[in-house]
Amino acid sequence: MYDFAQETAEDWWEVEALYDLCFAPGRTALSSYRLRDGVPPIARLCLTARDRDGVLGGAIRNWPVSIGGRAAILLGPVAVHPTRQGEGLGAMLMRACLNRAHDMGWSRVLLVGDYPYYRRFGFRKLTGVEMPPPTNPDRVLGYDLAPGAWVGVTGRVRRFDAGPDDPA
Repeated sequence: MYDFAQETAEDWWEVEALYDLCFAPGRTALSSYRLRDGVPPIARLCLTARDRDGVLGGAIRNWPVSIGGRAAILLGPVAVHPTRQGEGLGAMLMRACLNRAHDMGWSRVLLVGDYPYYRRFGFRKLTGVEMPPPTNPDRVLGYDLAPGAWVGVTGRVRRFDAGPDDPA
């Protein structure tokens, strides 16, 4: 049993330590982090999962991006503590995040990841959407929060200029 809550400023260091544990400190060198630099995350979509003792088991963060002038959520990173992996916590965080994003009025979600894993959530490979290099195009995946949300959306993924909670 986990308690899902919006990440707070007090959670920040603990979440960062979890990301370092799961992805290594060099994770911030990835090209997706250039899209996050200087852009506030979507606060309502940054979640923590704590057990009944208050121990952090997992976390997920999300940022706004723009593709061809259209807003999207850049999902991730999502991390689950190694001692909690295999319990379905990552899937619970993903579903909670996607449900919240839908309820907030967002239309589309983007992530860079392994298609065989993320297709079970409804993600599909995107064509015509370009992440900053050196991203493998086969790992650029999208999810429709609204029917046809990715139809006609092409171009380079860029940092978002509007407010982070604006689902435009």
